[in-house]
Amino acid sequence: MTYNLYINGESVPTETHMDIFNPATGDLLGKCPMATAAQLDAAVAAAAEAYKSWSQVSNEDRKAACHAIGQLLEDNAEDLAKLLTQEQGKPLNGVGSRFELGGCQAWTHFTADLELPVEVAQDNEEGRVELYRKPLGVVGSITPWNWPLMIAIWHVIPALRTGNTVVIKPSPFTPLSTLRMIELIGGILPKGVLNVVSGKDELGQMMSEHTGIQKIVFTGSCATGGKIMASAAPTLKRLTLELGGNDAGIVLPDVDASAIAEGLFWGAFINGGQTCAALKRLYVHADVYDDVCTALTDYTKNIPMGNGLDENMIMGPVQNEMQYNKVKGLVDDAVANGARVLLGANPDGGKGYFYPLTILADAQDGMRIVDEEQFGPVVPILKYSNIDEAITRANASNNGLGGSIWSTDMAKAKALALRLECGSVWINKHGAIQPNIPFGGVKGSGIGVEFGVDGLKEYTTLQAVFA
Repeated sequence: MTYNLYINGESVPTETHMDIFNPATGDLLGKCPMATAAQLDAAVAAAAEAYKSWSQVSNEDRKAACHAIGQLLEDNAEDLAKLLTQEQGKPLNGVGSRFELGGCQAWTHFTADLELPVEVAQDNEEGRVELYRKPLGVVGSITPWNWPLMIAIWHVIPALRTGNTVVIKPSPFTPLSTLRMIELIGGILPKGVLNVVSGKDELGQMMSEHTGIQKIVFTGSCATGGKIMASAAPTLKRLTLELGGNDAGIVLPDVDASAIAEGLFWGAFINGGQTCAALKRLYVHADVYDDVCTALTDYTKNIPMGNGLDENMIMGPVQNEMQYNKVKGLVDDAVANGARVLLGANPDGGKGYFYPLTILADAQDGMRIVDEEQFGPVVPILKYSNIDEAITRANASNNGLGGSIWSTDMAKAKALALRLECGSVWINKHGAIQPNIPFGGVKGSGIGVEFGVDGLKEYTTLQAVFA
C-alpha cells in the first residue's frame, strides 16, 4: 500500500517513496511518502492559517475536540494496533500494540480535562495582575520509532488542547501507523490544525530551522536532540526535548530476589528494552547478587519471543537493522571483556531482527554495554558492596532520565532516591510513567517536561496583564 501525506485536511501524494518492511518477517509492508521542502512549507502555511481561528476556539470546544480524538482512537484501536505491530515489531499482546493504543486513549482523555486557569499574581491597593497562558503558534513534532503512536499523542494532544496547530514528522523507521492515525484525527478537526509530513532525518532539520514553526517537541537520541537545539537556535524556538536514558537500578541487600524478579524484568525489557526510561544498568549488592541473577534469569527464560501478530507472543524483534547490529556489537564487546552470559546472546541469524532476551552478569563500569545506552533486549548486572559507591557509579553518566531503588525499607529507599541524578526515581519498580506526573530528564537526557499541568504549560507563553 502506498501512503500519502496529510496537509490542510487533504491526502497529498508525493513523487518519491521509501519502502517500509516488517522487522519480524522482512516483508514489504508499505510505501512511505517522501515530503519535499515545498510540501513542508505548505504544511506549515496551512497550520499557520488554521492557528488564526483554532487559537480563538473556546476552552470547552478544544476540550471536547480532544475527547472526540480519544473516542476515535478507541474506535480504530484494533486496526491501528495491527498496523503498528507489523511496522514496529512489538506484539499485539503483553505490553505491546494494544497496550500502546490504550495508552493513547488514556493520555488523550486525561490531557483533554487539564486546565490552565487565569492566575492572580497580585490583587491589592497597588493593582491587580493576572497571568494568562496563551498558545505559541505552529508546533513541530518529531517522533521516534519505539512508541510511535503514543509519543505522537504525547506531543499532539497538549499542543491542540492549548490552542496550537501542529505539523508532525514520524520516524522514517515507523511512519505508516502515524500517517494513518493523523489522517484519522485530522478528519475530525478543522483543516490545517493537524498535518503530517514524512521523510528522512533532513526533513526534521528543515522543521527545526523553519521560520514558521514556533516550537519543536522531540523525543529521541541525545545526539539528534543536540542537533535540533543547534538548528533551532537562530529562530529562538521553544524546545521540549525528551532524550536518551541510561537508567540505573540499585538493589539493596534486604530484598527477596524472587519477589522483585518480575518487576526487574519489565523494568528492563519493556518494549524489548527499546524504551528511553527502561532499566539499562542493574547494580546489585553482593549479598543478594547471585540470588537476583538466578531469579531474573528464571523469570526471563519463560517469556516467548516471535512475530507480534501471533497472539501468544510477549516480545517481538528489534525494530531495525541498525539497532540490531548495535545491540549485538555491545553484547559481543561485553562478553569479550569478561561479562558472563546468563541467558541469551548468540542470535540464530534467522528471518527478522530477533535478538534473544539477554542477561549479562559480572558486567563492569567502563564496558560499552554499561556506559552506552543499548536500547534493546539486554540488561547488564553489576555487583557492589557499598551503597555510597553504588550511588556514585549510578550517577557517573551523562544521562539522567530515570532510576530506581529496590528495597523493603521504604524510608531508606526514598532517601537514596533523592541522591540519584535523574528526573524520575521509582521504588520497587521502574519506568512507570503517568499522565498526571511531569516527566523529563536532567543532564544530557533533555530539556523541559511532558505530562500534567507542567507539561501543558510548555505549549504556552505567559502573559501578564496589569490592571
